[in-house]
Amino acid sequence: MDAAISELQKPFLDGAQIQSSRMTMGLDTQLIDDGTYFIVEIVEQLAGCGGWSRRATLYGGDQSPGRSAVLLNPATDAARIRAMYTHPLHTRKGVGRLILSLCEQAARSEGFTRAELMASIAGEPLYRACGYKMRERRVDDRGGVAVPLVRMNKLL
Repeated sequence: MDAAISELQKPFLDGAQIQSSRMTMGLDTQLIDDGTYFIVEIVEQLAGCGGWSRRATLYGGDQSPGRSAVLLNPATDAARIRAMYTHPLHTRKGVGRLILSLCEQAARSEGFTRAELMASIAGEPLYRACGYKMRERRVDDRGGVAVPLVRMNKLL
């Protein structure tokens, strides 16, 4: 996660924004506890990770303020795609697409018909390529500097 945050955002964010983004990025251990987090290894090296959630929090790691563990209703709410990271040595190998596909399949199997996520500017092209549509652009300044984000969704 640290390598992905540090390296993959460099073409999109300045150093202060990358540092600020650490307040709202990182692992949410609730995903692990819920059994909704995936890890992909390539030749015994961690290549990527990501998950989905049936809980209200749209994005953020354990350290992020304002999280909510309230359970969503699959009949009315969108599943949340969360904490997606690809190691810089494994970009452009289909790792992110694989994890996203696993998340969508799992959410669909629990009755969700829509998925929603908050993309970093670096992640937006992957999500667009996988059928996600921009819902809104916003900034998050909880880390001290405004970081641009994109709220996106997709029908499952």
